[in-house]
Amino acid sequence: MKEFFAMGGYAFYVWTSFGLTFMVMAIIALGTRLQRRRVVAAVTRRAQTESKPDAREPFRE
Repeated sequence: MKEFFAMGGYAFYVWTSFGLTFMVMAIIALGTRLQRRRVVAAVTRRAQTESKPDAREPFRE
C-alpha cells in the first residue's frame, strides 16, 4: 500500500494533479449551479412582470 501511494517517486506530481483536477471540477460545478440559480431567478422575475397588467395600457374587454 505504501508503494502505491509513493507512486514510484512521482507521488507529489501525481497527487497534486489529482488534487488540482478535483478542485477545478468542484469550482466548475459550483459555478454552474450558481449560474443556473441566477438564470432561473431572472426568468421567474421576467415571467412575473410580464404576466402583470400594464398600468399604462387601458383596460380592454
